[in-house]
Amino acid sequence: MGWVRIWAIAANGFREVIRDRVLYFIGFFALLLGIASRILPEIAAATDGKILLDFGLGAIGLLSVVVAIFVGTGLINKEIEKRTVLVLIPKPISRAELMIGKHLGLWGVLAILVAVMGGIYFSLLSISDIAYPLGSIVVSLVYLLIELGLLVAVALLLGGFTSSLLATLLAFGVYLMGHFSRDLVELGNLSDNKSVEVFTQTLYLILPDLSRLNFRNEAVYGLLPPTQELLAHALYGGLYTMLLLAIAVFIFSRREF
Repeated sequence: MGWVRIWAIAANGFREVIRDRVLYFIGFFALLLGIASRILPEIAAATDGKILLDFGLGAIGLLSVVVAIFVGTGLINKEIEKRTVLVLIPKPISRAELMIGKHLGLWGVLAILVAVMGGIYFSLLSISDIAYPLGSIVVSLVYLLIELGLLVAVALLLGGFTSSLLATLLAFGVYLMGHFSRDLVELGNLSDNKSVEVFTQTLYLILPDLSRLNFRNEAVYGLLPPTQELLAHALYGGLYTMLLLAIAVFIFSRREF
């Protein structure tokens, strides 16, 4: 596998996604946060700014997830629909290099998106004289990036064998169920039906447990798990992403064009 070719694909994908006006999301986020700081000043003051803290982190997470899924599911399909994949594949570029390069390119865009939105978020909090736990919030944004890397892998996997629309719907389904998979297990345990319990446990094992990478609520109050637990969750996210990319490459390599 040639890392030079992978980085070239990633750089090209990065520029392509930037040209798709993804960074307009930054302006939308700044407007949304500014409106929220105007509408909720009394509530935010009454709760020591915790509502605005939580709202800002939630908005960063939601907007970046939308970009990861909508753009990610179309990256490969766009190459197929435009028939540019027929030009790329005959060259000394393997399908694995194409898939990994696309993943890294979009992940790079998301990293910039989260960093800039985070900067706007911290600036507005400082201007509003709202105290915030900088360290724990930064950690939560780092884990958001790990979650986004996983979601991009999900989007590429689904977009590699189905239409962009269906892949987008399925990816959002994985995102939602990934955050509520533990609740599904609890519901299955409360059920008297053994088959329901087995089904919910199977879903939990198959679907990514995205709650492992979501520390936004804890970060608002400066409460994070111990370092060892954080490292274990980061390892989980990294390994799951690599597994999804491996499956995506396997499926994409079996496609005929």
